[in-house]
Amino acid sequence: MSMPKSAKPVRTSAAKSSAGPAASTARRGESRYTGLRTLLNPLWCYWGFMAAVAVVTIFGLLMVFSSSTVDAVSNKQSPWNELRDQAIFCAIGCGFAFATMHLPRAFYQRFGLWIVGVSWFVQALTMTPLGTGAGGNSGWIRVFGFTFQPAEMLKLALCIWLPSGMLLAQRRMRSMPFYKAYLLPFIVAGGSFLLVMAGKDLGTAMIIVLICMLAFLIGGFPLKWLGGACLLGFAAIVGLFVLGSGNRMSRILATYGTCSAEDAQSVCFQSIHGTFAMGSGGLFGVGLGNSREKWNYLPEAHNDFIFAIIGEELGFVGASLLVIGFVVMGWCLICVALQCRDAYARMVMVCIAGWIVGQALINIAVVLGLLPVMGLPMPFVSAGGSALVMCLGASGVAVRMMRAQQDIKAALVRA
Repeated sequence: MSMPKSAKPVRTSAAKSSAGPAASTARRGESRYTGLRTLLNPLWCYWGFMAAVAVVTIFGLLMVFSSSTVDAVSNKQSPWNELRDQAIFCAIGCGFAFATMHLPRAFYQRFGLWIVGVSWFVQALTMTPLGTGAGGNSGWIRVFGFTFQPAEMLKLALCIWLPSGMLLAQRRMRSMPFYKAYLLPFIVAGGSFLLVMAGKDLGTAMIIVLICMLAFLIGGFPLKWLGGACLLGFAAIVGLFVLGSGNRMSRILATYGTCSAEDAQSVCFQSIHGTFAMGSGGLFGVGLGNSREKWNYLPEAHNDFIFAIIGEELGFVGASLLVIGFVVMGWCLICVALQCRDAYARMVMVCIAGWIVGQALINIAVVLGLLPVMGLPMPFVSAGGSALVMCLGASGVAVRMMRAQQDIKAALVRA
């Protein structure tokens, strides 16, 4: 007996909803982004950010090897030394990123201030016999033969806690004057800046100021008071740490003035050879591994000035592709932040974007001679374990916060 044509299988309301509201939300989200609007798709940004971090990190390993082999051989070491060390730190950083990516969001808000406290304690150790210096800065500690830069941990700690502190201050504004409501965030920001400057690390202090400014700006702090605090901080930097340091003053004058024959062999030496490297790269570069400046001409070729080696070996095209990698990171974080309803997650993403992209741009500006030499590494690319581990950890935190965006959350639930 055949079934009547009208007796078609009926999909009940329970079946229709079996996919859940998350799936329908994800489908509606995907349908909104077509054409150029695809660039605003939070899902694309979510995966694009992780892809950009992975590609730039792998590229950094390649360039650390290329830029460090000559120094290693001249010091009678294996040419693989720096790559081996950087690869170990990369593995540690990936494990750290995996952990920070899977920690509950509430963990960061609840224990953020404790993380800042631990970072302060470790940073203060740089002023003890455990502290060690390099290039006139004393921002490292040496324990069991390993060297660590605590300021890198402090950057991440500020990105985690300051948004929470600013949200708390906004709630307190309803019952107390703003200067009392924002007292704790202001103390944390000012104390972090002073601890870093105690080690005379001007470059890192600039990144601390950048992170704090972003947090205060999007945290509702009055603009006139924020501007006043910035002017006060700038005056402190100029008065106490620039004019009071002959070496820093010489580097500033060398950048924005002229270099004498004597300066060309001292304070201007690194900038001059960085410019030579960038200038000789041309459009496509001299070829991977063929840099001439890395032959003991350019100091810190595998660290602070690795972008100069990239420009020399891979040319304008290679250097531009690296810049695009950082632009993708910043774009993805800001794009998801603007579409995220979670205020805390939104502020954390903006702070991390400001840290990573801002530090990369400052490093590039130093190599190009637009800013004085200040010893600031390029995130994910320069040799250095502390910076790489903390940048990868910050990427994990950023990914965790991106998952608070409704379209990303729905897509992950559906998957």
